[in-house]
Amino acid sequence: MGQTIVEKIIARNIGAGSVKPGDIVTTSVDRVMLDDIMIPFIADKFHEMGFSKIWNPHKAVLIYDHLVPSSQLDDIRHYKAGDAFALKYGIEHVHRSDGICHQLMTEAGYVKPGDVVFGTDSHTTTYGCVGAFSTGIGYTEMAAILGTGNLWVKVPETIKIIIDGTLPDNVMSKDVILRIIGDLGADGATYRALEFAGAAVERMSVSSRMTMANMAIEAGAKCAVFTPDEKTAEYCGIVLNDFQRNLIGDKDADYCRILTYHGEDFVPVMACPSQVDKIRKVSELEGLPVDQVFIGSCTNGRLEDLKMAAKVLDGKSVAPFVKLIVTPASRKVYQEAAACGAIKTLVEAGAMVTHPGCGLCCGRAGGILCDGERVVATNNRNFLGRMGTSKVEIYLASPAVAAACAAAGKIVSPI
Repeated sequence: MGQTIVEKIIARNIGAGSVKPGDIVTTSVDRVMLDDIMIPFIADKFHEMGFSKIWNPHKAVLIYDHLVPSSQLDDIRHYKAGDAFALKYGIEHVHRSDGICHQLMTEAGYVKPGDVVFGTDSHTTTYGCVGAFSTGIGYTEMAAILGTGNLWVKVPETIKIIIDGTLPDNVMSKDVILRIIGDLGADGATYRALEFAGAAVERMSVSSRMTMANMAIEAGAKCAVFTPDEKTAEYCGIVLNDFQRNLIGDKDADYCRILTYHGEDFVPVMACPSQVDKIRKVSELEGLPVDQVFIGSCTNGRLEDLKMAAKVLDGKSVAPFVKLIVTPASRKVYQEAAACGAIKTLVEAGAMVTHPGCGLCCGRAGGILCDGERVVATNNRNFLGRMGTSKVEIYLASPAVAAACAAAGKIVSPI
């Protein structure tokens, strides 16, 4: 019997010839990500468990991103707890406002194909874009890893998603993953891996794959994985070894479900309030007035996203009374977008460009909305109260759709 990508990664990690879905195994962790929201609780639990040192400080990465810049007095407590913990236990990889954790983990080279990675945020599934097994955990599990270097997992079943053909010019990977989430349902992949394959997937950039892996959790997935290729190697700054090159789902692997799509069939879509799996075609929603547009987050704040938004807005202006907030996913993305002229185009169109970070996605610094307002956003969740009051309507869309809506002042399809 062949193996899925996730089964190959876990089997190699534990030194076994093979594993099967349902097996409970203890993994040796390659890297962990600690975010500023969870660090005080991680520290308290670590001390409560009686640990006196971190198993490998080099493998821990602490990232301040949700709470920067601070917007509430209690944010300072998180800074102080994080800094004290990093200093006491020798954590050398600390990022203070360099960008969003999930962007930095791959951008800065912390995650490589075939790694086993855990992070204290549900969208840790993002790192599957480079062929890693990565998933989110709570602060208790993270404290245990920091003290031991290990964590048990149950080997997940895998849903294989094949996307052949070519995507239309006005369709981005955000449209693709939203459509898939709509088909699976918000709980359709609970504790399962999503494995992506097919010609359309192979043509995607690593950034586009990041968007797909990032939102896998919105269907309940434990993780999401792509086969590493030369794009992956270039992005990670490595030469793929034999194991990494072989991270391909075997033809005779046991998949619990296989979904097949044709790229040409995809169209721009949106997730409507207030469920991520409430998917409708943009063409069916055209004409709804928009009060605000947000382009950013760990889902769609990368260079290709900002360049697409700039392309749509080139020579145009943001509609009267509409606020357009653009938040680059990292300091590097911000610099690259400035260097290529994307930032200039967005600013000239009327965008407000903010410091890299999570920002409006988690309802923090800058841009929250009030009762009756409607926002088109490129992030990953549209739950009640996420971007302001519970009466704010959040529509999730691609950067192309979002930019088009900002210029029109209403929901429209991108050209």
